[in-house]
Amino acid sequence: MTTLAPISPQDAAARIKSGHATLVDIREADEHVREHIAGAVSMPLSTIEKGRLNLATHGDVVFHCKSGMRTGANCVRLADHVDGPAFMLDGGLDAWKQAGMAVRKKTGAPIELMRQVQIVIGLFVLAGIALTLTVHPGFIVIPAFMGAGLTFAGLSGWCGMAKLIALAPWNRQAA
Repeated sequence: MTTLAPISPQDAAARIKSGHATLVDIREADEHVREHIAGAVSMPLSTIEKGRLNLATHGDVVFHCKSGMRTGANCVRLADHVDGPAFMLDGGLDAWKQAGMAVRKKTGAPIELMRQVQIVIGLFVLAGIALTLTVHPGFIVIPAFMGAGLTFAGLSGWCGMAKLIALAPWNRQAA
């Protein structure tokens, strides 16, 4: 079983610049559009999990996410999709920026889809509780439904609220 060896942002940048490594961003597409390292290949973890990894590389592969947590948590699975040497960017995009290396940012991009989902669900829960306390106890079904939806999303990996919010006009451009 292969895992990903950690690599510093400086070492990764040197390998990428010399043409000996391919940088793979495993964050979701909306995150990549918002901010990414120039030349990084966008290959969301959700796509890799569905077995759609089609990565033609010449040399090493360096996987990264925002902080390194997602990459670290999935390093065995990611390494299984690569034939040659594979690494994980230690500290992810955050460490890359802290090292003073450039990233490309898209100004005016909407906030991350999952944060939008959290905001909407939070508002539904708060509204449901307020309505339950002030109007009628039957409104308790609103936060209960949101809780059930979150539980289902966590167990299945499919979030209906995220699918709906992704269809919003401000999110279509990011995709």
